[in-house]
Amino acid sequence: MKAAMDLDADIFEERRALEGSPAKVPATLPIRRTSTNLQFVRLGVVNRSHRASPATKRLVQEIGSVATLQAFTECFYEKSFQDVHIDRFIANREEPHGLRFALWIAEKFGDGTPWTEERRTRPRRTMRFGHEVQQVAFDRSSAHFAAWHSPKREPEKWGQHFKLDDARVWMRLHFWAAREIGVFEHPEFMDYYVRFIGHFVSIYSSKSPAFVRDSARWSADPQNVQRYLDSGRLMSDVIGKPYELAIEELPEDERLYTGSGHPRPSWPYDEPSLNAWQRCTSLH
Repeated sequence: MKAAMDLDADIFEERRALEGSPAKVPATLPIRRTSTNLQFVRLGVVNRSHRASPATKRLVQEIGSVATLQAFTECFYEKSFQDVHIDRFIANREEPHGLRFALWIAEKFGDGTPWTEERRTRPRRTMRFGHEVQQVAFDRSSAHFAAWHSPKREPEKWGQHFKLDDARVWMRLHFWAAREIGVFEHPEFMDYYVRFIGHFVSIYSSKSPAFVRDSARWSADPQNVQRYLDSGRLMSDVIGKPYELAIEELPEDERLYTGSGHPRPSWPYDEPSLNAWQRCTSLH
């Protein structure tokens, strides 16, 4: 339900920012070193809400911040518009989806408040839901509510929340765009960003965080991309596959997701295992 999404800790903090509530002091995220001598940043989550830090700000600025992020997110939406499965969720292609997404990422990484400022001047858009007309796309909660009720969706699915297969297709396209634009050439950013998506995707599909690393690996193999293109941009290996079958296809150490509120949280909140790190670096 949308009400449950409105209660999500990250969405609550975003609403506070728009209303001008004082921002909390960012947590200092510890930097960890691997055998490759590269510096990596632990995912920062406080009270189930993501926290930026000087370390995350450094990461996003090193890849080029908003300018590079927008190239990435525009590429992602170009792929989404061509994917029949995902495009059904996008009611209006004319909105500046790529820019808004880029501003959101930059803000979440601590590079100013461009997304909050954009929302303050964003034109109001409404959609009809049955006999009601509601304002939509003024925050993440309302934007995804609009996606559930997109008039482009199949009638029998209209209003349904995102399912595991929806999230997996979305993530594959998203990470493919990141790889294509080059932001995954920065290994520290890639490591953090995959974890970052692992945290945020859970509010949309609770089963999907376990599949984030698999989704990031998908586009590392050109044959996967070619099979997708040859099939008419249809991910038949994902769409409609039950969770019970899909989870068995993951490496055993990637099947657990506890959430950030667990006393001993698993990925993406813990330290990566050596095997997970080696898989991550092999994405290149």
